[in-house]
Amino acid sequence: MDCRVVVEAAVPVYDVGTADEAVRIAISKTGEMLNPDLNYVEIDMAERACPDCGAASDPAFIAADEGLVALELEMTVFNVDREEHASRVARKEIGQRLRNIPLEVLGVEVLETDDDEEADDVPATNGENEVTAGDEDVDSADGESTAATSETEPVAGDDDEEEVLPEFEDLMDE
Repeated sequence: MDCRVVVEAAVPVYDVGTADEAVRIAISKTGEMLNPDLNYVEIDMAERACPDCGAASDPAFIAADEGLVALELEMTVFNVDREEHASRVARKEIGQRLRNIPLEVLGVEVLETDDDEEADDVPATNGENEVTAGDEDVDSADGESTAATSETEPVAGDDDEEEVLPEFEDLMDE
């Protein structure tokens, strides 16, 4: 399973005068820390809201020419078991490069892949890698679906184990 993970980072910036300047510096600073190892991480301003009234606010808080900027970092994590695993992988990968910057996982989205769709299209087997009667076999070349015959047919790509084992045993006897 592949997941898209969004992580919020609180990036400190120094010697800034405006919120826009703080955001630009924070994005640049974060990009330098992530590149070249994690150049596939997307960096964007986080959308902040007042906890009391819900009104939108700037992603940067500035006091005494120093600022704290909220950034959203998005990355795709491949071949994970579940969403929690994806969030841990993303936090670890990003956190290793962003030392002393607090991170919080905002969300994990499961991505649909071609492998998931192919897994649904695989015909059922009877335990011996053979298609059983009544199962459908889809021919990818012409897209037509044909029903399997009442006799069992081996699935394409399977080696016959009976031929391989005697050859191995013959080698061991010599």
